[in-house]
Amino acid sequence: MEITANNYRTYYQNLINQRASFEIYQVSLTDMISICGELEEYIEKQNLKCRIYTEKRMTSLLSSVLNKRYGILSAAFILAHNLLTWSPDYEISRDLANNRINIRYKK
Repeated sequence: MEITANNYRTYYQNLINQRASFEIYQVSLTDMISICGELEEYIEKQNLKCRIYTEKRMTSLLSSVLNKRYGILSAAFILAHNLLTWSPDYEISRDLANNRINIRYKK
């Protein structure tokens, strides 16, 4: 079963209720944030915790080679985000390069 941005509403609630991991394909950059927000809202309504992040965000730390201030701020933001979302039930990762959202059950 391939879940796309056009049909994800049909599947995501049942998959989350079953504690399943899944991917949503063909997600435009403009829809990425709203879909992730909808997923996060539903997960939290189930009394579960989630973490949303952008894949390959660690590459932003490489910017410290060019601009130390930006690299330090990126590292601090990533650390703070990880501490605030400690031990999530679900991780939602935005894969901007491949227009995909990965939803992984972690526990």
